[in-house]
Amino acid sequence: MFTPQGPGLRELAVQALSSVERGYDLLAPKFDHTPFRTPDDVLDAVRAALPAWGPFRHGLDLCCGTGAGMEVLREVCRESVTGVDISAGMLAVGRGKSAPGAAGRPAGDTGPRTAWVRGDALALPFGPAFDLVVSFGAFGHFLPRDLPALFAQVHSVLRPGGRFAFPLPAPAPPGSRGYWATLGFDAAMRVRNAVWRPPFVMYYRPFRLGLVRPELERAGFDVELSALPEFGRTHDGGPRCRLVVATRRP
Repeated sequence: MFTPQGPGLRELAVQALSSVERGYDLLAPKFDHTPFRTPDDVLDAVRAALPAWGPFRHGLDLCCGTGAGMEVLREVCRESVTGVDISAGMLAVGRGKSAPGAAGRPAGDTGPRTAWVRGDALALPFGPAFDLVVSFGAFGHFLPRDLPALFAQVHSVLRPGGRFAFPLPAPAPPGSRGYWATLGFDAAMRVRNAVWRPPFVMYYRPFRLGLVRPELERAGFDVELSALPEFGRTHDGGPRCRLVVATRRP
């Protein structure tokens, strides 16, 4: 699962026994070499799908981490992109990668303005300034009881008609390797949080479409689903991964 450049077992153990914020500060320098970073095929699929829902001027990457999703926003937003995350360490890595002259970044880069902001997703430090909010792989850090507050915050930073978009894979089939892996991970996290403080909230299974869609609608969004065809179909014919697009009502 991990490359030689990624964290070792001891580093992961220290991270897992820390708070979410401190854990990601510790993991940040090696985060892009772990399977926790959103895969490129997911980013590419979302990048290809988003223009149909635009155009977009100003975009926000919610819980941006080291900035994988920021590159998606840079291609679909004309004027500015902003990343917000609670981890100063993750932001520092992302800021360094996006600086003009950094590896893969032209010294004369003339793309949209880029900003990196430290903030809590449940208390966002912005007004209604964005046409598009995206998030990749961060929802496991929020318990089901947090979703009304989270979606209310996203609603508050979008302009009327603005979009909140994120990929949502179909649940792993019961009995499959993915099913047992996520079930085992969530069980281990529940035991860890029952016996150790501070808690580290990261659960894969609770964030399901059947829970998420009604909460988005209650927060003031109209919700549409778009299959990401790059990932094919499940055995019952449903898409393996959807793009959820929630539009703020006027």
